[in-house]
Amino acid sequence: MHRRGFTLVEVLVAGVVGVILATMAWPAYRTQLQRAGRAEAIEALQRLQRAQERHRETFGRYATELAAVGITTTSAGGRYRLEFTPTGVESYRAHAVAREGHSQAGDGACPALSIEVQQGFATIGPDGRCWNR
Repeated sequence: MHRRGFTLVEVLVAGVVGVILATMAWPAYRTQLQRAGRAEAIEALQRLQRAQERHRETFGRYATELAAVGITTTSAGGRYRLEFTPTGVESYRAHAVAREGHSQAGDGACPALSIEVQQGFATIGPDGRCWNR
């Protein structure tokens, strides 16, 4: 009589192969998750920039505090802390720094994104790769 099914050895081999494949795929998956998570920082910095431009249009200068333009010190999802530094009447610098204890804290490639604005012209940092460009 011929029996159907898998032997214990076959099941173990299939399990080991599965674990090896998962181990190889995990770093790439984690990198993609972090890259996608940067969108939250980008959105927060762009929202700040738009608010600052509205303030500049109304008052002729950039605001010196986040609260003056209705921006909080954390991103919408709470993964990033916003740091804001006015550098003159016509300029400012802002950073979105990954918060400890959140998924983006392990993003070694881009732990902080920045934008520096001078007279309406923006420079992003640390580089376009972090901004998914």
